[in-house]
Amino acid sequence: MLIALIARDKAGALHIRKDTRADHLAYLQSTGVVSQAGPLIVDGDMAGSLVILDVADMAAAEDWAANDPYAKAGLFDSVELIEWKKVV
Repeated sequence: MLIALIARDKAGALHIRKDTRADHLAYLQSTGVVSQAGPLIVDGDMAGSLVILDVADMAAAEDWAANDPYAKAGLFDSVELIEWKKVV
């Protein structure tokens, strides 16, 4: 099952993103369920995340999201998990 994780950073939290980035990137690589990932850009600065997860079910996506170092650091204002279908 493919799940799109769309997360928006809290206002003024770019320093949290930068300070936690290495741990977040290591998590992306170590879990083995990330199909694609990258930051959302607003006015030239990183302001959120888009991660495509390939997981067994929504519960696995929720667990992945809860354990993301960005989430644990309190970076996000909102996180949305949506089932996604790849067409192209």
